[in-house]
Amino acid sequence: MSIIDRIKSEALNQFIEVIEWLDNSGDTMVYRFPVAGQEIKNGAQLIVRESQTAVFVFEGQVADVFTPGRYTVEGGNTPILSKLGAWKYGFNSPIKSEVYFVNTKQFTDMKWGTSNPIMLRDADFGIVQLRAFGAYSLRVADAGEFIKEIAGTNAKFSTDDIEGQLKRAIVTEFSDALGELKIPALDLASQYKELGDKIRGFINGDFSGYGLEVTKFYVENVSVPETVQEAIDKRAAMGAIGNVDQYMKFQAADALRDAAQNEGGGAGLGAGLGAGFAMGNQMVGAFGGMQQGGGGAAPAATTPCPSCGKANAVGAKFCSDCGGKMEIAQVPCVKCGAQLREGAKFCSECGSTQEKAKCGNCQFELAAGAKFCPECGTKTEA
Repeated sequence: MSIIDRIKSEALNQFIEVIEWLDNSGDTMVYRFPVAGQEIKNGAQLIVRESQTAVFVFEGQVADVFTPGRYTVEGGNTPILSKLGAWKYGFNSPIKSEVYFVNTKQFTDMKWGTSNPIMLRDADFGIVQLRAFGAYSLRVADAGEFIKEIAGTNAKFSTDDIEGQLKRAIVTEFSDALGELKIPALDLASQYKELGDKIRGFINGDFSGYGLEVTKFYVENVSVPETVQEAIDKRAAMGAIGNVDQYMKFQAADALRDAAQNEGGGAGLGAGLGAGFAMGNQMVGAFGGMQQGGGGAAPAATTPCPSCGKANAVGAKFCSDCGGKMEIAQVPCVKCGAQLREGAKFCSECGSTQEKAKCGNCQFELAAGAKFCPECGTKTEA
């Protein structure tokens, strides 16, 4: 072979004839195919596998996008490249272009969590701090848009490169979703699915412009501070006790059993029985008095703050926790006369709307059941 033939052969060999990518990393989102001098031989074979998209970038612009399949890279397959002038010499010269493979599969089991607690106003416990964590699945929905807005000219782009930005967006949307849904802290565990769907919708609204889509979003746990958890445990314990009178009788019976096992014999047994009965009667009487208001000091009456829910003494004008005004102006229902808070749109007793009827002639507000307008005398449409 002559020197000239060898040079021609080496020049032809530098042009890529088969363009394909096999991903064995599991977390690569974008891979730039290594092309020597960005020159692709006319007639080269492009193989795009399932869960892949090939993007040709010419002179900094997304020129063409190829979905799964096998292609012969020539003028007929890449009209946008033709318009940009990539093959202006009748498609006989090599194509000078960058080729990016975009992984469109779902990237599963991606973790998220709140680095700092989220403040929430709760009707039962006032202001509480919540922490949460979970997982989500992500995929590239628009390969061209993703390369333009996020990946850029990186030779390789993985989920680690965008995970931090996603986590920050998730925490922001998590806070907004909690505020919109207004789920009490006691009911959060039963609302994880609804909360996850709400957050996923918010995130997709933000990331659709980046060519990304969150396909699944899971809330695995929402935890509260220890003080709030202790209060929840106490409520659960009281609920498990149920009837306090029966519970105290059961405790007294346990005391009698322990007294009967006393090694002191008959005298000890008698004393134990007497002590057990006395203790049981005293405790049952004390609890009964508390329930009926007969014995001991009754707890001071309180009323919740309309703004934050903090319990305040009856008659207080301002909340001791948030400083909000305790008194709420009330107005009668236009239909049944029940007292409602000012600004209520519907009556809590009869359900009727609180928008007052107006005169069709002069727009004067009419009283309920009025047959004539007191301002202009026009007959109403009642």
